[in-house]
Amino acid sequence: MSIYKKIILKSIAVLFVSAMLFSCDNNVQKVRDLLADKNLPVGTAKDAYHVYKDSGRISSKLITPVLLDFGNRKEHPYSEFPQGIKIVNFEKNQLDSVTITGNYAISYTKTSISEIKGNVVVVNHTEKSRLETEQLFWDQTTNYFVSEKAFKLMTQKDTIFGIGFESKDDLSKHLAKKTTGRLETSEE
Repeated sequence: MSIYKKIILKSIAVLFVSAMLFSCDNNVQKVRDLLADKNLPVGTAKDAYHVYKDSGRISSKLITPVLLDFGNRKEHPYSEFPQGIKIVNFEKNQLDSVTITGNYAISYTKTSISEIKGNVVVVNHTEKSRLETEQLFWDQTTNYFVSEKAFKLMTQKDTIFGIGFESKDDLSKHLAKKTTGRLETSEE
């Protein structure tokens, strides 16, 4: 009788395992939809170091402790950097030209608009200028910065304080709003 019970138990175990294997569905889209519904990222990276290349030349690098990929969103896919971000852009001679840092960032894939918040610092190493603010929007398509928050812009000649700022992403051709500070001007 004990052999008969062992055979029945093994048969039941094989039946359950077979049922489980054939009932699994490996549909990636269903998994992505589930993660989107639960507001979970489709991917997570820790201590990410990403290098961007253009024509075989390193054009920039991105460094972040945590990267959350919400690329599974149908309407507005995005990447989130909850523990901060550092982006270094390089000139053609491979020297650091512009460095951007902040405590938090979010980048929208479809629009190429990024928001960087918390102790945002942009340094143009070539021109020796520095922008400090609490929030900055960056249009990566047009290479343009916009902020409506208080800012401090330091150049070799001037230190400008104000509320509201626009410029190219290398801090050139800037438009400063509601400004105060020491400005040096020249008549042309």
